[in-house]
Amino acid sequence: MSVQPISEELTKVTVIGAGAWGTALAIHCARKGHDTMLWAMEPHAVEEINTKHTNETFLKNVPLPESLKATGDIMEAVERAEMILTVIPTPFLFKSMSGIKEYLREDQYIVSCTKGILNDTLETPDGIIRRALPENLCKRLAFLSGPSFAAEVGRDFPTAVTIAAEDPAVAQRVQQLMSTNRFRCYRTTDVVGVELAGALKNVLAIACGISDGCGFGNNGRAALITRGLDEITRIAVASGANPLTLAGLAGVGDIVLTCCGDLSRNRTVGLRLGKGEKLDHIVKTLGATAEGVLTSRAAYDLTKKLGIDCAVIHGIYRVVNEEAEPMRVVAETMSRPLRAEVAESVAEAAVTNARNLAE
Repeated sequence: MSVQPISEELTKVTVIGAGAWGTALAIHCARKGHDTMLWAMEPHAVEEINTKHTNETFLKNVPLPESLKATGDIMEAVERAEMILTVIPTPFLFKSMSGIKEYLREDQYIVSCTKGILNDTLETPDGIIRRALPENLCKRLAFLSGPSFAAEVGRDFPTAVTIAAEDPAVAQRVQQLMSTNRFRCYRTTDVVGVELAGALKNVLAIACGISDGCGFGNNGRAALITRGLDEITRIAVASGANPLTLAGLAGVGDIVLTCCGDLSRNRTVGLRLGKGEKLDHIVKTLGATAEGVLTSRAAYDLTKKLGIDCAVIHGIYRVVNEEAEPMRVVAETMSRPLRAEVAESVAEAAVTNARNLAE
């Protein structure tokens, strides 16, 4: 089946960051028909993309459209664009966005495709970008998240994601520019919910990988996903998110993908931890970044800041950052005092809301 754009209007797109996810998004935009340029830091990647139409270092066995061009000139990449997709790891996002602000214009759409929480400030990409750029350059800021392995997007597998923006018109415009019959975008104004779900699911994926590595079976994984979703939802809602966002693509969708999919880097880290490998060795030999390793500390600090008890997140923090034995953490978590699954106050509020909606 050939790709059919939802909106026939095409534009100039620049993708900043030629890792696996950035390359996949550039492939998608070029395939849709946009005039697409991919900025890469590595000169060898630029040459390979332009001459061989591949990026084997970061996205193996996925051919690139011949129309997709790469550059190492960040000024050229930014100034030409009408829509910019930023795919920069969270620790480097502030420096990168600060470095390009002199080339940006108010009429450009900026779409952050990064998931994470900065350890020292506990900011998601939204807060980082807004701190790096003046307010006038953030009026068309949006965020893309949802269940989307890079390799599958690159191979044009059917995918659905969420576009979040505080301005509904911005969310709708980016939705139109990104959607095809193989890459469907939904939209929301709940930036907080989408951002926190996208970051925290990586920590939960490590937990599920550990469970699988320890041989705890499907029951254990299902319990972790369910209780982990509860923790992520409570954190997000306490931060101002709509709880329904966590039931959507950016929440449940991305959690299921990352916690169960064999292509998940974060689940792979957990799987190897559960089998007894040391974290330092795993990180050195993984061949890619597993965001949940860094985010585990920020997630833990965020729960402390909000005063929320999160057994799964706290357990993963101990395993990743304090070298706690996974089996011991599991035993301690399962031995916690018994409690109701849903707090009575929360249940009563849910019933009241349902009745109000029905009326």
